[in-house]
Amino acid sequence: MSPHIPTLRFKPLGIDTASEHVVYMSAGCHVCRAEGFAAQTRIEVSAGERSLIATLNTVSGGLLEIDEVSLSNAAQRELGLRPGDALSFSHVPVLASESFLRAKIYGERLAPAELDTIVQDIVAGRLSDLHLAAFVSACAGERLDQGETLALTRAMVAAGSRLQWDRRPVVDKHCVGGLPGNRTTPIVVAIATACGLTMPKTSSRAITSPAGTADTMEVLAPVNLDLAAIRRVVERTGGCVVWGGAMQLSPADDMLIRIERPLDLDSDGQLVASILSKKLAAGSSHVLIDIPLGPSAKVRDPMTAARLASRLKAVGEALEMVVRVEVTDGRQPVGRGVGPALEARDVLQVLACDPQAPADLRARALLLAGRVLEMGGVAAEGQGMSRAIEVLDSRRAWRQFELICEAQGGLRAVPLAPLREPVLARQAGRVASIDNRVLARIAKLAGAPQSKAAGLDMHVSAGDRVAIGQPLFTVHAEAPGELSYALAYAEAHPGVVALEGEA
Repeated sequence: MSPHIPTLRFKPLGIDTASEHVVYMSAGCHVCRAEGFAAQTRIEVSAGERSLIATLNTVSGGLLEIDEVSLSNAAQRELGLRPGDALSFSHVPVLASESFLRAKIYGERLAPAELDTIVQDIVAGRLSDLHLAAFVSACAGERLDQGETLALTRAMVAAGSRLQWDRRPVVDKHCVGGLPGNRTTPIVVAIATACGLTMPKTSSRAITSPAGTADTMEVLAPVNLDLAAIRRVVERTGGCVVWGGAMQLSPADDMLIRIERPLDLDSDGQLVASILSKKLAAGSSHVLIDIPLGPSAKVRDPMTAARLASRLKAVGEALEMVVRVEVTDGRQPVGRGVGPALEARDVLQVLACDPQAPADLRARALLLAGRVLEMGGVAAEGQGMSRAIEVLDSRRAWRQFELICEAQGGLRAVPLAPLREPVLARQAGRVASIDNRVLARIAKLAGAPQSKAAGLDMHVSAGDRVAIGQPLFTVHAEAPGELSYALAYAEAHPGVVALEGEA
């Protein structure tokens, strides 16, 4: 490195900022003074031929010497740094994507090339989390029209890897979310692949829920598979259930999901782009979308469901995919467990034809599996559910699921949380409604999905009659503090399970 370029020596501090790139300098260091850098400045960091853009944080108190610099763990890994390596710094050139982002904030429509530039800069790490939050917010609600949604989907696919399969059809199933415990995907994959269909299912982790499909499946088998491993699993079993973020399929989606999670935002346009970009990148040709509809689900009224279904079908058609939408009952949770391990337990009970298996999860999985079998051409229209029932009841689906788990790295035992506390009915009556969102919040406060065994177990459903003091649900936690937080929130929200009348 040229001696005329001011450099600093790298000192690892072990600071985890998830995937955000952050650089740490002493507030009085010569580089800050010479370049005019201040806290929160976006700067380019170079190590030899490799470089990235990071947000500057300044430190004092002797954590770093005047000639030392540190980077967040993610940035350190990307540059492949070792202690003592020399780093140089420069101002970031003006990004066209920032101008496009400002235009969107002011309500302007973005052209395909502009969205492509934004997505490329997102994936390259040139935009900060602040920019990403602004982009997510600017696209919320109905601020992305159908043309922009299609362009964003294509840009997200183009910025990542793609899977190609030498067979057709390649089927997939996705739920838009918002319904605790609705863990039908592993069951559908087992039934579909047992019938000879190809179903390489790539799933997301939780965005605003206590568990995503990848979180639940990870309790049972490894899900962080790369492209080569996925191909081996699918060639052997016909399908898989893996985390999409591990293989850079639509990587911009994973980066936006990381921002959407704390903001609790999941807009229509970005939802469609998120779903279909992952499906297209995974090589899917036929996709079934489950839209749960209910007063406390993500989709709350028939008009919104119809609008979302129409956009999914239209964008899917433009991408040469067959997209079918199933609007399902989203008025209450599905199954008994809410949280990765508890939902995994329910899935295994259904697949193993356990008499204790939750009937509603079984019924919903069979409905969706039947639709997938019809879309895939292995069952006639209207005959898919009967075929799915036969495959499940004969335990073919269970044996197929065991094969998939074994191919992904082995079927694991389901953990049980050490701390469990029931929430009791304060009065007698009939269960009039269950608030999905409050219930999900309780499960998240208990530690889900980060703590796999955390969450809650439901003991009642809408229409049930309960007595005073009867358990409504049991909170599961791995730490006393999280158990206390969840119980306090439940205490403050007694209407999460609304009772009416006398028992």
